[in-house]
Amino acid sequence: MTRIVYYTAATLNGFLADSNHSLDWLFAVDDAEGPDIGAFMDAMGVFVEGSSTYEWVLKAENLLAEPHKWQQYYGAKPTYVFTSRILPVPEGADVRFVSGAVADVLEEIKAAAGELDVWVVGGGDLAGQFLDVGALDELFITLAPAALVSGAPLLPRKVGADRLTLRSASQQGQFAVLNYEVLNPDVFVVPGAGAAGEDAGEPQ
Repeated sequence: MTRIVYYTAATLNGFLADSNHSLDWLFAVDDAEGPDIGAFMDAMGVFVEGSSTYEWVLKAENLLAEPHKWQQYYGAKPTYVFTSRILPVPEGADVRFVSGAVADVLEEIKAAAGELDVWVVGGGDLAGQFLDVGALDELFITLAPAALVSGAPLLPRKVGADRLTLRSASQQGQFAVLNYEVLNPDVFVVPGAGAAGEDAGEPQ
């Protein structure tokens, strides 16, 4: 069964990026013995990103000028980007732009993954929208030895211990890796839950 997984690196105090959307704090960490992201990606059939995450990846990896890098990272697997804007696409990349509520495209995303899983790459609000509709199954959080005073939060939602069960905790180099199972009710409705678009604030 296809599972939806939120895998991300965060600071000790729960930020994904600083107030300037920079990941300099993460790149400063020695990751020689860090998590094996390649093995994780092999188990994923679809990648899901918010618009800010997608734009950051394009810029940080210079993917528009060097589109061959996209194949190295993502291969032929589709990437769904939640946005209501028109954004550029690297040549040869399978990027599918969607807008509106996560629930509206959930079945399409899962079908595209086939027998593999779905990776919610980021940001935290988009992962929160999957959580809102009871569609997020698992969390992998790699905590780095760093802290920020402000920035993009890991998961901007109120989540109680009744929703999360710790499956494993391990040290991988400088990172502490926490894996949580998300406990979802059969029917989960969030009154007034926002859609994933500019009117509700695009997911990061």
